[in-house]
Amino acid sequence: MIFIAAGLYASPLEGGFALAPRASASESEKAQVYVNARLRVIDASKKYLGVPYRYSGMSASGLDCSGLICLSFSDALGVSLPRSASGLYTWAVRITIDRAQPGDLLFFRTDTTNNISHVGLYLGDRRFIHSASAGSSTGVIYSSIDEPYWAGAFAGAGRAFPEAPAELFNNEDNFSYTGAGGENAGQTTGSQNIEQSDDSQNAEQSAEQSGAADRQSSENIAQTGRGRLLAGAAIAPIWNTFVKGGELVRGVSAQFYVYADTYSFGSRMVFGLELRPEYDGALKMFRLPITLSWGPNEKIRVFLGPVISFKDASILIKGKERHYSKGISWFGAVGVTAAPFDITLHSGVLSPYLEIAWQSYLSDNQPFDIAADFQTGFRFSTGIRWLIQIK
Repeated sequence: MIFIAAGLYASPLEGGFALAPRASASESEKAQVYVNARLRVIDASKKYLGVPYRYSGMSASGLDCSGLICLSFSDALGVSLPRSASGLYTWAVRITIDRAQPGDLLFFRTDTTNNISHVGLYLGDRRFIHSASAGSSTGVIYSSIDEPYWAGAFAGAGRAFPEAPAELFNNEDNFSYTGAGGENAGQTTGSQNIEQSDDSQNAEQSAEQSGAADRQSSENIAQTGRGRLLAGAAIAPIWNTFVKGGELVRGVSAQFYVYADTYSFGSRMVFGLELRPEYDGALKMFRLPITLSWGPNEKIRVFLGPVISFKDASILIKGKERHYSKGISWFGAVGVTAAPFDITLHSGVLSPYLEIAWQSYLSDNQPFDIAADFQTGFRFSTGIRWLIQIK
């Protein structure tokens, strides 16, 4: 169903929206309608200038980068677009920056994963509007692709509408909205008129009014150390792997965590503090790992920390019972967590994830049996987590 839904998006936007040109329109009329649609989207995006950044946000109370794009297109044209920067990158028609026209999309790689992680709406004159998550100014602002940070992170441009003749963007008289269905292409509609010169002037004036900090906010991401504070919870079954004679599910684990997404050390890093309550059905034991985690983003992390066990436990391996004592193992939990993709909701982000971990136990067994203890301590789980931005 996901792949079928993805296939419903048509790119670029040649039709499927209220202002799309009628089939019988001439090529010049169609071009004018697409220019008008581009300007409607730009005008819609400018309404959100100054709105704060909010992870997964898609409302006037908070927006992330793709949320700004999706909301602007929805407000202006009533269309739905892919909800992530990487999804928009796949949806748009790839073009070079010299062919980008106002209303097209600009894409950036802003972390160490080399994936598309940021998107902005092109305004012309190498300027764009976007929702910045970090820097000296955050939220919906204007930036320039010539700023050193954005120039270094730039990944390419994408066409959202069919290409229009360049002269339409240079002729102020042509920058007017059309009626529904493109019936009035090329005609003005009173209070709806928008001129490119006004748009460019407004962009420049707003940027100047916000000062050098606003114009260079994205450039300073790596230097300011500002980032996001995220919180969430997760739950997952622990699958029975090496322990023989058990059920499919060995136990259940949960997570309650806080992440700091920061650029304080020059490149993006995500640090976390996690409480991981767990019930191990094979050992009939409740344990509480308390871990610190690190990763280049919230999708993949390594973690390490102590574990508190609340009762003595035993397990039957190869017909022999092995005993483990309650207490604190100071380096009792270590592992890797990976969440390959996100499902963005208005209330946060849901992510399927998998986790491989090893937990040590206080063993009073003789003789020492590394294979048996590994079976006891190894963990493999898959589950779902929920993540929101709290600051």
